[in-house]
Amino acid sequence: MKTKVGIIGGGPSGLLLSQLLHLRGIDNVVLEKHSREHVLGRIRAGVLEHGFAELMREAQCGARMDAEGEIHEGFHIAHDGIRSRVDLAAHTGGNSVLVYGQTELTRDLYDARDSMGGTVIHDAADVQPHDITSPRPYLTYRLGDEAHRIDCDYVIGADGFHGVSRRSIPRGALREFEKVYPFGWLGVLSRTRPVSPELIYARHERGFALCSLRSQVLSRYYIQVPLSDAVEDWPDEAFWEELKRRLPEDVAGELVTGPSIEKSIAPLRSFVAEPMRHGNLFLAGDAAHIVPPTGARGLNSAASDIYYLYHALADHYEKGEDAGLDGYSQKALARVWKAQRFSWWMTTMLHTFPDAIAYDQKLQQTELAYLLSSEAAMRSLAENYVGLPF
Repeated sequence: MKTKVGIIGGGPSGLLLSQLLHLRGIDNVVLEKHSREHVLGRIRAGVLEHGFAELMREAQCGARMDAEGEIHEGFHIAHDGIRSRVDLAAHTGGNSVLVYGQTELTRDLYDARDSMGGTVIHDAADVQPHDITSPRPYLTYRLGDEAHRIDCDYVIGADGFHGVSRRSIPRGALREFEKVYPFGWLGVLSRTRPVSPELIYARHERGFALCSLRSQVLSRYYIQVPLSDAVEDWPDEAFWEELKRRLPEDVAGELVTGPSIEKSIAPLRSFVAEPMRHGNLFLAGDAAHIVPPTGARGLNSAASDIYYLYHALADHYEKGEDAGLDGYSQKALARVWKAQRFSWWMTTMLHTFPDAIAYDQKLQQTELAYLLSSEAAMRSLAENYVGLPF
């Protein structure tokens, strides 16, 4: 098989790039090692920047998102038994975020690829890029007992942190930066009415908590837990009781509990690999960078990578211009590191660190107090939360 762009990874990043390229007449093939059902079974974040939403509309995948997604013009920070609202719209000239589940977003992208006859190959085993520093890279994979090959001009690695793409770059050609946090997030999804129409980030001495939502009948809640904890340590009743302890009394009193329909623990880490290009292999999304979910930057950072790649590839095939491809890594990393800084700052300010000394704790309290008392600090928070321009 021959194509122009071979994309490894059938998550939202790979599918969005595939759809955008297809609309510009640029042939591409997506390889995904899991089944479609597995991909759609992943429960992920759903707070979309304005720029991401615009990219979905440009990909002709925004109709259901616009109909069912919820525009949020602010969120709350709970602390010391009270709530302080961050007015995103007021501090950014009217900007907002859109709450729309990643599972639904991925479903919309799959539907679009199906309707346009896009090639998405699932259950592709042993995917491997070859000759990535040559003008003629290619991909190999297996379907059952049959071996296959795809010749292409460029390979896009959108296959996540544990994927093969980044591992295909020689160690000496890649520099990795990583910070592992000493806790994780225990997340519960329940078919219950959300406790608040806007997200609540809670700072508490017992640990961080987050009240989020997917719709008006589907809630997503998180609490900070030690890395040594397992899901089995947290039956539903114990989770709800601990969540209530970390919320202001008026919020805890309104909380509607119910059976969990999904429960998992995600460790928190920050990670960046540089550069994001090696020869004709380009990394995107979690394959190149990961952030803690505190600032809702993960999926949005991946979208900015796709924005840069999409325009760079379009310029190459339509105009014969390669400045976008040559500058991709530098441009993408500049925005990635800003997202890293924001996520690290939010995580550091709102979580309880088990090894923090009294001095650190006082600084953490002062940081939050300064934020809530400063118009300039609030404006900076809001600007980063709604998303910096591509």
